[in-house]
Amino acid sequence: MKKYSIALIKGDGIGPEIIDEAVKVLDAVAASEAFDFSYEEFLMGGCAYDLTGDPLPQETIDGAFRSDAVLFGAIGGQKWDNLPREKRPESGLLRFRKELGVFANLRPAVVYDELVNASSLKPSVVQGVDLMVVRELIGGIYFGEPKGREGDRAFNTMVYARYEIERIAHVAFKIAMERDKRVCSVDKANVLDVSQLWREVVEEVAKEYPEVSLSHMYVDNAAMQLIRDPRQFDVILTGNIFGDILSDEASMLSGSIGLLPSASVGNKIGVYEPIHGSAPDIAGQGIANPIATISSASMMLRYALGETKAADRIDAAIKKALSEGYRTKDIADFDAKEICSTNEMGSIIANYAAKCKR
Repeated sequence: MKKYSIALIKGDGIGPEIIDEAVKVLDAVAASEAFDFSYEEFLMGGCAYDLTGDPLPQETIDGAFRSDAVLFGAIGGQKWDNLPREKRPESGLLRFRKELGVFANLRPAVVYDELVNASSLKPSVVQGVDLMVVRELIGGIYFGEPKGREGDRAFNTMVYARYEIERIAHVAFKIAMERDKRVCSVDKANVLDVSQLWREVVEEVAKEYPEVSLSHMYVDNAAMQLIRDPRQFDVILTGNIFGDILSDEASMLSGSIGLLPSASVGNKIGVYEPIHGSAPDIAGQGIANPIATISSASMMLRYALGETKAADRIDAAIKKALSEGYRTKDIADFDAKEICSTNEMGSIIANYAAKCKR
């Protein structure tokens, strides 16, 4: 029997609750598909700082490299907001991504038919939306040098090298080849020199994928078009800061940020996590939506482990739970049959996943 080693980083706030439900679902599909998992827990974020004085202990980095994949919850909270920047939970996460070399962040935004009324937009606008944001993750303005403060002046530097743009562009085009074969590259080439280079390199890479159509869009227009006509997009390719903003905007097309997963990939080890934060205001109340984390576990099976059938089981189980009217509090107003706790929703999806076949 195949056995996969998974590093679990539960993190802060609701992180432990949602990771526990994802593990429950993973174990259910593993039993049905004849493979197994071994899990090892590691610290990152505020909880790591509290215990070790470091938001990213070296043990966590080492443990991630020993694993087949990393399943991550969420970090941060007001408790740690006043720490020096290098000690804050978010700094640990940025350093973790850099250490692992996960340069491509994949963020799907899918509107479930069962929740088409959950979006703040009209059903006629969002029904059928199925897009993928491919965000460069370890370059750009978040990592560029120099950066800092000088009295009343502060500065950050947006930097991209050709090789960084080439490798993220290849990821986007390869994903597009498995989808509707359309890539929209988002930049600010009318203003930024770095975006002009971005556009040039993306066009060069596009020549290697003649079946994929390439378009360009300025980021401000892209933000508007995501609301006006989101179905026009298949794969959105963009840099770190633009992708950060646009993917959060795209997540709300679905009606709740608690529904959407992500994968951070690039080198040997990938990190799979929900796109939402640690939500400390609801931690411990059993009302967090675990679906985004469970979907992230599905992406882990698909992209890291090659267990496509198991991933399909989870995706089908989520859809079945929603079609049967099971809802967590954040989506409770939309055709709800039963309002579920975090634990109950995880158990329902795990039960369906053990039986579902797409």
